[in-house]
Amino acid sequence: MSTVPAATTATKKSRPQISLEVLRREQLSLHMVRIVAGGPGFADFVNNGFADRYVKIVFPQPGVEYPAPLDLWSIRDTMPREQWPYTRTYTLRWVDPAARELAIDFVVHGDEGLAGPWAAKAEPGDPLTFTGPGGAYNPNPEADWYLFAGDEAALPAIAASLEALPPEATGLAFLEVDSDADVQPLSAPAGVKITWLFRHGVPAGSSDQLVSAVAGAEWPAGTVDVFAHGERGYMKALREIFFAQRGLERRQVSLSGYWAQGRVEDVFQAEKKLPVGQI
Repeated sequence: MSTVPAATTATKKSRPQISLEVLRREQLSLHMVRIVAGGPGFADFVNNGFADRYVKIVFPQPGVEYPAPLDLWSIRDTMPREQWPYTRTYTLRWVDPAARELAIDFVVHGDEGLAGPWAAKAEPGDPLTFTGPGGAYNPNPEADWYLFAGDEAALPAIAASLEALPPEATGLAFLEVDSDADVQPLSAPAGVKITWLFRHGVPAGSSDQLVSAVAGAEWPAGTVDVFAHGERGYMKALREIFFAQRGLERRQVSLSGYWAQGRVEDVFQAEKKLPVGQI
């Protein structure tokens, strides 16, 4: 991997390091794997209560020797940036304080990427180190209805958000995946209509399915609360629909690019400071 690890404004205080171990691996669908982790380090985890809570998983670089035990913040203070471990951002699918476990879902496409291949091969006892959690979204209880839109990268956050809705909630959810082999059972109020959109081999980030579905949907009356996350190009197109076409206020919309087609996360994060990366 030739990219330089992403810079960060986070600190040890704002993003504390948590060191867990893999407890089990579950195959959720053709292209999604769940890693359930826990162990003594769970005592250090502070749940922030957001539906879209996320962590930055630490992946040591092969061939670089790090002091043990692994301490990301110490490494960043004492080693050159090109030797820092890589980090990848993932949503916490659920947290179970009673069982002292948490789950992270990974999209896996063979050997593509860094986190997916790791998750596909992870075994009980393997270390899982991350910083966080961060997060910002919970469904607005004052909204009349809810709209969710995202690709498979956003599926864990959308699934968690659907579970956070009140039982009487109504709304629409549009989820783009490759095929029906990627469909998962989701828990949502009966009044929320879930629509799965299939690319059928079109590369992720290259389809018009998600944007067209949101643009062509019949929106219910009343004030909507929007959660739209996923590929950056998709989100820029949805931004146009939400703000220019539908006239929504900024406070009604949680809109975020989780990734960008053709970019690893280190490049994607660096581009967020540039016009091309701004949503």
